[in-house]
Amino acid sequence: MKTRSRSGFTLVELLVVIAIIGIMVGLLLPAVQAAREAARRMSCSNNMKQVGLAMHNYESAYKQLPAQGGGTKRSAGSAWADSLTPTVSGGGNNVRHLSALVPILPFMEQQALWQQISNPYREQTNGLLYAAMGPNTHMTLAEHDANGRYEPWLTTLAGLRCPSDPGQGLPAHGRTNYGVCVGDSVYYQYQGIRDQFGNALSTASNAKQAQRGMFQVGYLKPRFRDVLDGLSNTIMGGEFNTDLGDRDITTQQKSAPGAGTTAPSLCAQGADVDRPSFWGSGASLMGSNEQQRGFKWACHLTVYSGFTTILPPNGPICLDTSSGDIFSWGIFPTSSRHPGGAHALMGDGGVRFITDSIEAGQDIGSVYHAGTGARAPGQESPYGLWGAMGTRAGRETIQEVP
Repeated sequence: MKTRSRSGFTLVELLVVIAIIGIMVGLLLPAVQAAREAARRMSCSNNMKQVGLAMHNYESAYKQLPAQGGGTKRSAGSAWADSLTPTVSGGGNNVRHLSALVPILPFMEQQALWQQISNPYREQTNGLLYAAMGPNTHMTLAEHDANGRYEPWLTTLAGLRCPSDPGQGLPAHGRTNYGVCVGDSVYYQYQGIRDQFGNALSTASNAKQAQRGMFQVGYLKPRFRDVLDGLSNTIMGGEFNTDLGDRDITTQQKSAPGAGTTAPSLCAQGADVDRPSFWGSGASLMGSNEQQRGFKWACHLTVYSGFTTILPPNGPICLDTSSGDIFSWGIFPTSSRHPGGAHALMGDGGVRFITDSIEAGQDIGSVYHAGTGARAPGQESPYGLWGAMGTRAGRETIQEVP
């Protein structure tokens, strides 16, 4: 009697094959994910280089860098609401709160968007006009809907986004992962040297002494020639995460009175014990859901389009106040979704990856006009190598960057 040859798998053999396939997938998946993140990180770095190139082209054309806190001023006696409101002939103004990202649009192949901003803009709700250079960048979404949406401020630009950051859409008004370095001090961080009406502030000299970054808020003529530490040693820009509404310490600002003026370590208090990358339930978080990290690319407030070199990359962000007002001084480190650090755009246009472990100096308040010792104007940054990289004229010696 003839026996039939078996052509199929037994159950045991099939299970063995499935197990082998599962093991191979388990081994290969992390490698695939790592390769994808490496590609995203490279794309992020390239986006940053394009921002740097735009900054250099702007400086070459105008002999100065774009202002972090410039634009059209309020008329004497006008109300805040007037800066938000379009009119038949063209109303609204940006109260001198434009970020440095707005003027470089023509150098980022965004000429069409620049034309919308630099000319009167007709909103589509009532057919009224916003004045050239746009209305107040602090408009809420409700005010956009009520007054007529000013679409340029609500536009998200691919060139300002890091592919590793999944944040998208509302309640953001146009996300950005990139911003400019305002240095190693919190003092006079948003006021600058002139007020919303264009008048010189009595604290202007104080602000100049504290604002030691390549970009000085409200100072209209930052120039490469003022960077005495050398462009290759000085940070011009950097990246940061945008908020996902998940209480991330790098994207949701916490109230931390004294953090910038006394001890930066106060900024970290309130993190969840079991999940230190997130705020605990007892942390006093600041700002509305529209006022979080990277949510308004066109606005000059540091939480939206800037950063400090006080706490190292991926450190917590906080405001040095208990008032609940986001128009306050604060600590805003760089951050990223890349493992281990974040990119920094140097003054010469090069991009470096700065690790979380970079040496960040002392746990003391930042430099200010009346400071003494390590906090006196003109002293080396109290925040070590990281702080030194963020100052334009500290005359520190920059050696190897980890």
